[in-house]
Amino acid sequence: MNSVKSFVASLALALFVSSAVSAADAGKAKATNYKVNASKSELTWLGKKVTGEHTGKISLKEGVITMDGAKLTGGKFVADLTSITCTDLTDKEYNGKLIGHLKSDDFFSVEKHPTATFVVTKVAPKSAGVYDVTGNLTIKGITKPTTFPVTVKTTSTGAEATGTLVVDRSKYDIKYNSKSFFENLGDKMINDDFTIDVKLVAAK
Repeated sequence: MNSVKSFVASLALALFVSSAVSAADAGKAKATNYKVNASKSELTWLGKKVTGEHTGKISLKEGVITMDGAKLTGGKFVADLTSITCTDLTDKEYNGKLIGHLKSDDFFSVEKHPTATFVVTKVAPKSAGVYDVTGNLTIKGITKPTTFPVTVKTTSTGAEATGTLVVDRSKYDIKYNSKSFFENLGDKMINDDFTIDVKLVAAK
């Protein structure tokens, strides 16, 4: 009798473990990685100073959007800082000087740090298709956490994510004409915060 009870208990345990493993595997299977199409995606930067502002583009090197059905669960993107452009200056010489300065050690040290990376660490749903996304942003080899709102929609081929990332450059050792490091800059002061409009287009 005891052997029968032991067999039944063992069988029940085996079935429970098997079900738990199957459920875990099913949960893992829900996560789908969509590869970002760099040519269809876009990063648009905007920097402001006392006397005006400049804007431009940065190319995507690679990225991924991770979805659980229609729900955003993770992701990552890598920006190619060697590709940075300015779109508001029509004077080629002035345009070239600005880009050269942005690539120099005064700003992004592109020769030493050719990419910037954002890796999602937390996703908090706000409403349908809208999330507060927290992640680690790495610029010039310095990594800091940041959070920004992201809107995600699924498409027939994958997913699209858009949002505006506000970056405090003073946290990434970008000191040039920053009020966080220098006093009495007057009209030479450049805002610490700059924005990046992120548009990621991804497919399976």
